[in-house]
Amino acid sequence: MQTKTYAGIPEELAKLEQAKVVLIPVPYDGTSTWQKGADKGPEAFLDASANMELYDIETDTEVYKQGVFLADAVSENTSPEAMVDAVHQATKKYIKKNKFVTIFGGEHSVSIGTIRAFNEMFPSLTVLQLDAHADLRKTYEGSICNHACALYEASQTTNLIQVGIRSMDAIEKTVMDEEKTYFAHEMAMDDTWMDSAVDQMTDNVFITIDLDAFDPSIMPSTGTPEPGGLLWYETLEFLKQVFEEKNVVGFDIVELCPNKIDKSSDFLAAKLYYKMLSYKFLNEVAEDDYDNTYDSTKQKNNSSKFNEDDEY
Repeated sequence: MQTKTYAGIPEELAKLEQAKVVLIPVPYDGTSTWQKGADKGPEAFLDASANMELYDIETDTEVYKQGVFLADAVSENTSPEAMVDAVHQATKKYIKKNKFVTIFGGEHSVSIGTIRAFNEMFPSLTVLQLDAHADLRKTYEGSICNHACALYEASQTTNLIQVGIRSMDAIEKTVMDEEKTYFAHEMAMDDTWMDSAVDQMTDNVFITIDLDAFDPSIMPSTGTPEPGGLLWYETLEFLKQVFEEKNVVGFDIVELCPNKIDKSSDFLAAKLYYKMLSYKFLNEVAEDDYDNTYDSTKQKNNSSKFNEDDEY
């Protein structure tokens, strides 16, 4: 990554010691099966961020003042499994430093590592997936760390909520919890889906956003675009509600496949990331300390399927 600081923010706000937010780029595209280029996503995202206004009109905030540390990119690409392990370790390292950890991919297989880290650090974790694809295959093309398997592990070890799904293989229905899956064609006819999805979440929520969740009319630059996706303001409305009602412990954004001619998708990704930070820190004073609620003396490895009898 050539960018010295996230969005060109002053260096004093970009130091790890002062920053509340950590951004980890993962330029990986080892398992995508159609259009290649997601490994160029982090660089395009950072370039767009550096050309973005840092005052958010909606929230009347400048969230960059909370501090954002741009970590070294995770460049491991010898195998999908090695990449997932490297992402897992990097993510966990910064969670332990009491930071709000965010990741920008790369294709969706990077999320296997990020989710694994957050699931180990936070109890009763909900994973909220915004995506066109279910990504619930147990294995694909000889690997459990393929982009088509990105949410399989989460389906077994966390409370997985899937939103915007409109493409999947029949075999994935044997894994999917359809009560916690919000299909795009149903969402288009039911304006209660946001409240329903939030009601099924536990207190601690990790968000993973595959940019193909958006309709290709506003997000064409992704590896596997699907018609009938989410639009900008409905997505922000939903995300804002999640941030208001739940403790979002971190998030990742993946599958930006930049186009050299049309930069609009790069800017959508940049604005989406900044919006999510703005919602997270809406009521936080920049000078106050950040507490990610992680306590090494209390947290346990969440290795079992979420118990639906738990209160939340």
